Parts: sequence; C-alpha cells; structure tokens
Amino acid sequence: MNKIWVYIDQFKGEALPTSWEGIGAGKMLAGQLGGGVTALIFGKGVDAIASQAFQYGADEVLLADDPSLDDYRSEPYTALLAKLASESSPEVILFPTTSRGRELAAMVAIDLNTGVLPDVTALEVIDGSLIATRPIYAGKLLCKVSCLTRPQIVTLRGRAFTKLPPEASRTGTPTKVSPVMSEADIPTKVESYSAGEAGISLTDASVVVSGGRGVSNNPNLTPPAGMDEKQAEIWKAQQGFKLIENLALVIHAAVGASRAAVDAGYIPYAHQVGQTGKVISPDLYIACGISGAIQHQAGMRTSKIIVAINRDAEAPIFKLARYGVVGDLYAIIPALTEAFRKRLGR
Repeated sequence: MNKIWVYIDQFKGEALPTSWEGIGAGKMLAGQLGGGVTALIFGKGVDAIASQAFQYGADEVLLADDPSLDDYRSEPYTALLAKLASESSPEVILFPTTSRGRELAAMVAIDLNTGVLPDVTALEVIDGSLIATRPIYAGKLLCKVSCLTRPQIVTLRGRAFTKLPPEASRTGTPTKVSPVMSEADIPTKVESYSAGEAGISLTDASVVVSGGRGVSNNPNLTPPAGMDEKQAEIWKAQQGFKLIENLALVIHAAVGASRAAVDAGYIPYAHQVGQTGKVISPDLYIACGISGAIQHQAGMRTSKIIVAINRDAEAPIFKLARYGVVGDLYAIIPALTEAFRKRLGR
C-alpha cells in the first residue's frame, strides 16, 4: 500500500481543484519517501472523479461509492477513513484546507490518536522526516513543524501547491471499499440545500478584487431621499461594490471583502477575506479601500502579486503591495476597468 494518501474533497460529483493540488504535493513527497500516491474518494456516483484522479497522477484510488456517502457527513466519512488508515498504515494523509477537509482531518486524527499540521504552505523531506511550513501569528511569521506520531495528517492551503497537468492516457482500476456505518447508524441527516451566490469561488480564484470600508467614502454620491445615516452609508457602499464587481467581471475575478465591510453590512460574509474569513493565495489580489489590518493580511498576504488602491498613503496595505495607487477608488476603478476591457477585448 502506498505511503502517501490524498483525500479528494468533492461535492455532488465534482472535485474541488485544491484536491488535485494535493495529488501534486503527494507525488513530490512520494518521490522522496518512496511508494506512490493513493487518492481517497468517498461519495455517490463518483466514478468519474476516480478516473480524473488517475489522470492527475494518483497511482491508486480507494473508492467508496454508496448512497450513505452522497452528502458529506463527518460521522460516516471519519469512520471509514480511520478504518482504512488503521488497516493500511499510511505514512502521510493530505487534505485540502476546505471546511470539509479541516473537519475530517481533525476527527480522523482523534480516532487514529495522531496530530494534524494545519494550513500548510510548503512541504519538504529532511533526513527522511516530513517538515511542513505554516504561517503563525496572523501570517506575520512562518514556522517549520513536524509530527512525531503516525500517520502524519496535513491540511494544505489552497493554491499553495501546484497541480500536475492531467494526462488522459493515465488510467487505472479503483479499489472498491465499503462504508462502515449504515444509514440508520448515522445521527446527522441532510434535509436540504439552499442556493448560494453564483460567481467564481474565492478559494479557487486566481484573481481576486476586494473592497473595504473605503468603498462607502464617496462624497459626490447623493443617497435616495428618506434614508437615515446608516442606510445612506450602506447604499453608498453598494455603489462602490458595483464598481468592484464590474472590474471583477472584466478580469474574471472573484469578489472579496474585508471584515470591516462585512460587519458594516455592505456585503455578505461569504466574501470575507482574513483571519476570520477565507484564507486565499491568488496570483493577483487587488485591494480597494482596504487599510490592511493584520487580521485581513492573514487571509491574503500569500497572494503572488498585491495591488492596493487607497486614499491614505500611510495605510498598512501598501507595505504588502507590489503596486500601490494613492487616490479615489471611485475614479481609479472605472478607469482600470476600462483599460482592462480594451486590453482584454471584453
């Protein structure tokens, strides 16, 4: 059995891109620790994901396809993964740092009496031991850590690792495994789903445009009559976020926000980037009207290129930015959007 296992996070038969990054990281480790990479796929109607896993580099696939695994529930997923790991003793189990991945990693670690290295941004093997790099103190420092117990459970930050290009010629036959809990024994039931906002996922996006409290600071806007002060502030902010959404649409970006903007009611929490929101690592991050508090930096400081637009030249965000524009975002963002539109032909 292979030493490196990778959990493939999926929803309704579609794998999250960060799962393929996990296989890429697993192949790198397997080259140094020996053995191959085993992909773990749990769900219902997930044969297509198994085929994809082979194409992305998996040497083996453990496939549990059962109606009881249709919806992610921690109890049956944890019981099955812990049983498989107890029987096969993998050296390392990699999970994506998604909501499901983090929960499952923690619960499996309890059952296997081992530890978790969370939100890892780099992996290396030194003298046969796995060393992980992860941010601490809201991302201000990086530390190198290891796990003394086995298996070593690691959650990987999205977009911190490179997924291998899929090879259509790579095929294989998955090994079928059966769930260990019956539907009657599972205490959690999924009653229904509600549709979320459409658009590009923040965690998967290669480009993100975010807005902060500054999007409401346009003295030239006149709110509709009858609004109180708070309603007028939110209305102005919504106009500012419309500019951000227009820019995001042109450059195929996701829309983010600071906690201050979310707390003020400008935009839903699903867009929040930061220590108490989503932690992202896009290729390009454009911060509009965001001062750059340390809590926000914790969620985006690993972005490859950071562009800051702010009227305050002393804003902390400029210390992180590769490119900074000091000025009114209401003037700068429309001009930037138009420039991109012409350059990209959109």
